[in-house]
Amino acid sequence: MVVAASQTAAGAPPITAVARRRRPSSARAAWLLLGPFLIGFAVFYVAPIVVAVVKSFTTVTRTSTYGRPTEVFAGFGNYTAALGDGGFVGSLGRVLLFGLIQIPVMLGLALLLALALDSAVVRLRRFFRLAFFLPYAVPGVIAAVMWGFFYAPNLSPINQLLDPLGAHPDLLSGNVILYSIANIVTWTFTGYNMLILYSSLQAIPPQLYEAARLDGASGWAIAWRIKVPIIAPSLVLTGVFSIIGTFQLFTEPQVMAGVSSAVSSSYTPSMAAYAQISAQNYGLGAAMSVIVTLVIAVLSLLFFRITRARAVL
Repeated sequence: MVVAASQTAAGAPPITAVARRRRPSSARAAWLLLGPFLIGFAVFYVAPIVVAVVKSFTTVTRTSTYGRPTEVFAGFGNYTAALGDGGFVGSLGRVLLFGLIQIPVMLGLALLLALALDSAVVRLRRFFRLAFFLPYAVPGVIAAVMWGFFYAPNLSPINQLLDPLGAHPDLLSGNVILYSIANIVTWTFTGYNMLILYSSLQAIPPQLYEAARLDGASGWAIAWRIKVPIIAPSLVLTGVFSIIGTFQLFTEPQVMAGVSSAVSSSYTPSMAAYAQISAQNYGLGAAMSVIVTLVIAVLSLLFFRITRARAVL
């Protein structure tokens, strides 16, 4: 005891201080754990965005017909060309109309299915949960090809069922094709959004339902006055995901372009940018991609503002 006290008094570091120096700090350990994710995030997410933004301000010129291409600074020329392209601007309006119709329908169906699965009267919940989610597991190309078969006028079983009634709808015509694509997207992603909402419903304490029943609340009252307000953040999340997915619409219209002449190479913003990049017009394609990203950001922020204002009211 006297020796230990004398060593400490003589300036020897305490045992706890030595152990603290030997252990890595919590901040260092956190950075080591986050390192692989941050590297992948920087390489596969941040770097492509930076490259796209840089490319959007450049253009390729040639000194002669067979001269070597040279990349030069173009300023906002690519953005001016993109906004002056009627096909690209029209595609923005088209997917905006698509989202205004398809997103509420899809999220409404997802909410109804989630509430139905969460109710006490439904049996075989695991089976129905898997059945509702199964369309999302089907690759987008396969789903589009399958629905293209249903839409083909000469092959469609839908037309065969309606033939005795004298109805022969052309689901691939220019006036209907947008809604036919919306049907494919709704069929594919309703189960995905339903699963998010259903998971949120499962996290609600059952004591709330018991208290509501003791107060005389019916099943519908519990659903709309307790469940829906509590899972409102999940509804906002699925809404933002749907807005992003709408402006990234590519697979379904690309497949439909093979069976319908109404779908052009610039039918959606993603298809318009892809067409320019395929033609090696990388600057214009990058500018279109940046414009789409900005539109998604603005609409997502606007959606957040509107939903937050309604929550406050």
